[in-house]
Order: sequence, then structure tokens, then C-alpha cells
Amino acid sequence: MVEEQTVISITETAAARAREILERHNKPNAAIRVFIKSGGCSGYQYGMAIDERELEGDTFVEMHGVKLVVDRMSLPLLVGSTIDWVESMMGGGFTVHNPNATSTCGCGHSFRTDGAKAPDGPAGCGCC
Repeated sequence: MVEEQTVISITETAAARAREILERHNKPNAAIRVFIKSGGCSGYQYGMAIDERELEGDTFVEMHGVKLVVDRMSLPLLVGSTIDWVESMMGGGFTVHNPNATSTCGCGHSFRTDGAKAPDGPAGCGCC
């Protein structure tokens, strides 16, 4: 298990929400897997899931009492990113502030980078 604090971070607000979700699913020791898949209106799409697995090549970060895990294919596209929780008139949700994104779709769930090949995955985000 590799641990690097600068790979990806999570705000205290987002970590509190993540801990609530993990407790609600009775998985307080699980990690939040943050991943990238191809698709969306801008080329790549963010994903998050509760995960108790440790896959070959995974990078783990623990911050504010939450374990984050990123797979080796998503890692280059997420380095330096911060996960936050935002509230809006439409409700609340996680958002990713990604310094590698050169453009994003209107809702922020899909993004594009320069010079990066999209990993295999389902197409079409349906978010915008």
C-alpha cells in the first residue's frame, strides 16, 4: 500500500460527508475510490465509490479520517486534485477541483485534459 499525501486531498467538509456515507452503509473502515472513466461531454468523467478492496497499483491517501484510493490509470489525471462538498439550490454533492483539467462541462462532472489518452470505459455522461 503506497501512501502519498500530495496525490489527492479532501476538504474537511467533504471528509465529514464521506464519513457519514461510510457509516450509513455500515462500512466505516472502507475507502472512497476516486476514479476517472472515459465519457461525458468533455471526454473524461469523475466517479466515486465505496470500496473495501486493494487492487494492484492502487494509491492510498488518508486525510481528515477518510481513506481515499486511486487506481493507477486514473492517478495521472487526478494528481493535485482536491475533493470538496458543495451545497447549491439543487442540493449538495462532491466536486473535484482538478488542476489537470483544461476545460469542464457546465455541471463539472466531465472534463478534458491536453495530451492525455482516455482510459477505456462507458461513453456518454448524460450530465448536461
